[in-house]
Amino acid sequence: MKKSHRQARLDFALAHKDWTIEDWKRVVWSDETRINRLGSDGRKWAWKKQGEGLSDRLVEGTVKFGGGNLMMWGCMLWEGPGFACKMDGKMDGDLYVKIMQNELGETLAYYNRRPQDVIFQQDNDPKHTCKKSKEYFQKQDYQVLSWPAQPPDLNPIEHLWCHLKKKLGEYKTQPQGILELWERVQEEWD
Repeated sequence: MKKSHRQARLDFALAHKDWTIEDWKRVVWSDETRINRLGSDGRKWAWKKQGEGLSDRLVEGTVKFGGGNLMMWGCMLWEGPGFACKMDGKMDGDLYVKIMQNELGETLAYYNRRPQDVIFQQDNDPKHTCKKSKEYFQKQDYQVLSWPAQPPDLNPIEHLWCHLKKKLGEYKTQPQGILELWERVQEEWD
């Protein structure tokens, strides 16, 4: 992290040091994630006994180009996970506002909340901070949490993504395609 990132984190911590549990309960945490059809985005580790050779238990096959992936947006509140959606194509400000209207709107309705009852968290991705997004949040009377740059470890939804991907990894067979992967994601998310 750059010095400016460290300073932004300190500023964030100081600005929120007096928040109560009730303040934090108002936050709707959000983010996007990529889910690969076959395996993870990185290394996988396995434990083996000393002297044990490689076996099917320890080695996972791969395919050229990774087998595809999907991108999804989701959110969570103190009470539980919100509505989520699969994103087809590249997300821009228009698609982001549509997701806010639909999935975020349905989430708040489900939990009997209004925009003015919550503090919405999003990162500083350009599609989140573009003019269309800012106008939407203003018109709908959302309070948006000021968020420092480069802080993925501060967002609790990262733990939800990790849990979701772990549950997807527990299936005995790989999904046959992206549609089956999305069906599994929806089942685990629900």
